Amino acid sequence: VPLVELVTARAVVDRQYPIRKSANIQNILKMETQSNVASNSEIQEQQQHQTEKLTSTDTIKERIKREASWPFVLFYIHLNILGLYGIFIMFTNTTFLTILFTFALTFLGILGATAGAHRLWAHQTYTASTSLRVFLMLCQTIAGQGPIYRWVQTHRLHHQKFRQEDDPFYSARSFMAAQVNAQIMSYTREQQQLLSQVDMSDIEQDKVVMFQKKYYWVLYFVLHVLLPVNAPLEYWGDSIAAATFVAFSLRYLIVLNVCWLINSAHFIWGLDKNFKPSDSNSVFFITKSYWPQYHYLLPNDYQSGEFGDYGSDFVTAMIRVFAALDMATDLRTISSVAVRKGLTTAVETGRPIVECIQEHATEEMNEMPKNHFLNRDRFM
Repeated sequence: VPLVELVTARAVVDRQYPIRKSANIQNILKMETQSNVASNSEIQEQQQHQTEKLTSTDTIKERIKREASWPFVLFYIHLNILGLYGIFIMFTNTTFLTILFTFALTFLGILGATAGAHRLWAHQTYTASTSLRVFLMLCQTIAGQGPIYRWVQTHRLHHQKFRQEDDPFYSARSFMAAQVNAQIMSYTREQQQLLSQVDMSDIEQDKVVMFQKKYYWVLYFVLHVLLPVNAPLEYWGDSIAAATFVAFSLRYLIVLNVCWLINSAHFIWGLDKNFKPSDSNSVFFITKSYWPQYHYLLPNDYQSGEFGDYGSDFVTAMIRVFAALDMATDLRTISSVAVRKGLTTAVETGRPIVECIQEHATEEMNEMPKNHFLNRDRFM
């Protein structure tokens, strides 16, 4: 399905058969079919409950009040200063090996956050072997984003409460509110309660994730702090300034902001409800791409990119490489045919889009094409 065709059909469905915005997205992710008929008494009770909640000023203030986490605010300010100074040091007093080493650690950190924490653990888009899970866990630790367990818990709440006040990365105001402000604010009491209610049973059964959770700060110090600072000094004799400001500060600043985009990219590349799709599928800052909208509808598709791509980004390519090495299996995706049929059914029947697409995807049951990822036998 051409991207413009998918978005246009999505917009048509939203106009003709609007989905309840207050619906719990977690129910959509689990594909639970909700009843289309409710009794008048139940509807009146729900409306009365919502009215009482909205008219309570104290409740609203308590619900949306978020205070700045000042230790993290100060840390982020200093990290920006040191990282920007690292750019100057990189061009004036840094060896090529340190620059190459910094880019390698940056790549690994982003890979751990995207292919690991996001696509593997948060959305279960594919199944990874133990060795691959250990590798991605180490990469995610290099990123310095906190334990995988906490990252997944927060991201799942983000999907459940997407574009609602309880969304930890609520971005109705501006991109900066989602990218920076939401990261340096403490959670409200209600958000803390919602986090504790997120289903983490699958993650709690993963020994690799639970090991990292238990020994996170030891791993953090060794992989995120000691490794990037010590290696340039110990192995190729670079300066302390290069190791501190380039390999650590600049790298951390880049990884931090790129990883934050996972939760705020929809603000850049997402579909504005008042925006008419053009005939261009270009991505990045020139022309918006609308795949983030698809990701929030069907997050269990491993080809959904974090930064406006679908099926053509480097993370998807790496997952296919892992599959060719028999380290990743059961790559979950939905064919274009199923998407086209599902959108048509949704327009004709008024049923939820996700339900219709999943129904046709189940009917298709197509096996992954043999040329979908590299065949390592060709190179052996």
